[in-house]
Amino acid sequence: MKLDEAAFDIALGRVSALRAGGTGGRKVLALHGWLDNAASFVPLAPYLAGLDLVLLDLPGHGRSAHLPAGAEYTSGVAVNAVLDVADALGWQRFSLLGHSMGAGIASLIAASSPQRIDRLVAIEALGALSETEARTAARWREAIAAARALPGKKLRVFADLSAPVRARMVANQLSEAAARLLVERGVKAVDGGYVWSSDPRLTLPTPQRLSEAQIDDLVAGIDCPTRVIYADPPQPYFPEPLRSARVARLPRGQLRVITGTHHLHMEDPAAVAAAIGDFLA
Repeated sequence: MKLDEAAFDIALGRVSALRAGGTGGRKVLALHGWLDNAASFVPLAPYLAGLDLVLLDLPGHGRSAHLPAGAEYTSGVAVNAVLDVADALGWQRFSLLGHSMGAGIASLIAASSPQRIDRLVAIEALGALSETEARTAARWREAIAAARALPGKKLRVFADLSAPVRARMVANQLSEAAARLLVERGVKAVDGGYVWSSDPRLTLPTPQRLSEAQIDDLVAGIDCPTRVIYADPPQPYFPEPLRSARVARLPRGQLRVITGTHHLHMEDPAAVAAAIGDFLA
């Protein structure tokens, strides 16, 4: 499947993307995970022929613009950026395909803008990461301390791509081929080699998260048909029975579980495509 570079100028800046199709199939926006980019869906895209598929670099990721100085990356910023891209495409109703953080953002869009979303495929996440009320003060202290310490830190320069590829392989249990896809779109050339292109502010902890009860209400508010795909074994931060309990809150949800790692859509795209089936057809 041929993927073409695309870009959308929205209020916060330019959002880059890869686009396949555009021939009248179901309109689908694909949203990648934290510190990934549009290349996250490149292995899966050939299995989704017939769709008008747009793979986004979310703000601050890949080749998309960083937020202005002083701004913060929040879920609300991401939700509005995705809706702005849909507006730029002229899409009033469309489907969402999300992985990890992208699946969390897609969940929030589906809950907050039900009139816009007709289908949702959520891979390895549903809703958002929660926090207990008892950790409110501690989270704010950690987040503000990290934000105050970030300015002035220099980006590491890599002489070639071997070191960042190895780093992604280790951090995310990725094969070399999958890691290289993400790295090649996730770095930029500078004097002496390469640096990560993602905004360093993306590594900062957020000061505020929703409680589990609030996330339950959001998930219950996703009206569109939803197919959730989880890898087995679960990630430590999204364990059982929590992740299955989230699916049970969906009014029109279906669950598929596949043996694999967190980036199963990259490592075993055929299995993930089979789990999606004709859901997006």
